[in-house]
Amino acid sequence: MQDSPVVESAKICNGDALIDGAQSMTNEDEMLDVEHVLRFENEIDEIQESLLPCFEQFLMWPPNDCVTIEWVQDVMVILEQASQKMLPSEFCHVVPTLLVDKLTGAACSILCKEPNCVEINCQGEEDSRVIVVGDIHGQFHDLMFLFKHEGVPSENQIYVFNGNYVDKGAWGIEVFLVLLAWKVLMPHRVFLLRGNHESRYCTARYGFKKEVWAKYGDQGDDVYNKFLECFKELPLASVIANCVYTTHGGLFRSIHAAPSQRPKRNKTHRVDLGSLAELFKVKRSCVDCPYEGPNILLSDVLWSRPSNRYGLRDNTGQKLGLWWGPDCTEEFLKHHNLKLIIRSHDGPDSRAGKDNDLGNMLRGYSIDHDGESGKLCTLFSASDYPQFGKRRCNNKGAYAVLKFPDFASPSFHSFKGTERPMVDPYVDFGANNIDSSKLDSSQSASTSTLSASERFYPEGRRPEFDFGALGIYNAPCWSVELPDGSGGTQVVEVPRASLVEGLPLPPNIQEPHKAAYEYLFELVAGLKHMIVTRETENRARVSALKSRARKRKGQA
Repeated sequence: MQDSPVVESAKICNGDALIDGAQSMTNEDEMLDVEHVLRFENEIDEIQESLLPCFEQFLMWPPNDCVTIEWVQDVMVILEQASQKMLPSEFCHVVPTLLVDKLTGAACSILCKEPNCVEINCQGEEDSRVIVVGDIHGQFHDLMFLFKHEGVPSENQIYVFNGNYVDKGAWGIEVFLVLLAWKVLMPHRVFLLRGNHESRYCTARYGFKKEVWAKYGDQGDDVYNKFLECFKELPLASVIANCVYTTHGGLFRSIHAAPSQRPKRNKTHRVDLGSLAELFKVKRSCVDCPYEGPNILLSDVLWSRPSNRYGLRDNTGQKLGLWWGPDCTEEFLKHHNLKLIIRSHDGPDSRAGKDNDLGNMLRGYSIDHDGESGKLCTLFSASDYPQFGKRRCNNKGAYAVLKFPDFASPSFHSFKGTERPMVDPYVDFGANNIDSSKLDSSQSASTSTLSASERFYPEGRRPEFDFGALGIYNAPCWSVELPDGSGGTQVVEVPRASLVEGLPLPPNIQEPHKAAYEYLFELVAGLKHMIVTRETENRARVSALKSRARKRKGQA
């Protein structure tokens, strides 16, 4: 894989330079030759030899619980190399559960002491910079690109992350662990805010829960619960240099206007704009966002969206959060003597085809409101999003750089991220939507009784052979997703082949390995048969079209 990043800046800034090659986290000589591994005619020993270097590296919690810059850098290097070379099922050998327990525990002990809205004071530091980052969604290589391009956190460089670290991407665990490591090392230079995907509801629906199961197997439930506990401790917003407000979703209602119970259909109630003083009082330690009561502000700040329509109103479509207009942005900025709001939550997919006159987010950022007191910006940092989904947006990611003396006039940097390894999705986008109102603790508990293979595979897509007996929970099945010709995908069943190469197997191969080999040989034969059949049909179709074209030309 070759890195080919392209960076554009919306505002020219002095001193913005790539870190030199000596500081790069990627050693190109150690990269795995993917084509070499996937070449089917090579022997299994050769494949295992190619994969061997990634298993020789593993992480340990530092002695005496002393996290150092060298340890954090090792975490980044090893996780980046592992993401290129290693199967998900091997991840637990590189990052053992003990390290996850220690790191999440150390981070929680710091995060739980931070207020709902953290204050970042840097006005008197003339050489200080604050980098604000939007949604990452498990796209680990975008995060690594950002650190390589702008530099890692330091005494003069503060990072503020607006949430949504996981889901819809293959490396949510890697993203969150790296950020937690930096938080433990530099708690006053790294600030991690909560996004709407840092919840049980979203992680069960959009892939992070299955990612944890795929990487930790039978220990997955314990590791997943550790992450949920950490999500609950994340602050909700920040104020930078007394002039910039950042959060994931946006503005929120007043506690005094919060409904005591969910409003009935077609019945409206008054919604007033809330204040930072009210945000400080929210009890954020909920694993999922409530629909009602005084803690509904938690839902608002994580789920709300801007609009060009004036006023503040419930988002009846998604049932969580609010819509707010330019007048609300102006009122909030003026009331708190702020000049800028940087929020995230909206990527190019949520803006596509919507008649709301807001930016399409293809550059990774958008200026949504511009009033007398200041501006409202939306920032999204996952490039070519989503990694897992029916259709990629081919968008750029972006981040904002705030500098002394005018922190309220950021420069926005768009980037086209690096190429990333191919990974099977952890989420089935063809499944029915989950109703969050029905996702309660009893339902969550009942899912834990399912076997790992039942939980991992979408309904109707499990392999016929139970690979769980071999500790494999992401084996291929007899259905594949192919382009449908209209920009989407369709699930196609692989046909059975009459001739299967490699069978019958030698008699010395024992069960369950014998059944696994037979299954895989039959699947490979079916795939080859499908490719040959489709190629033959395509050639016949092209030949027929050429024949018709010649006839028309002769008649003319």
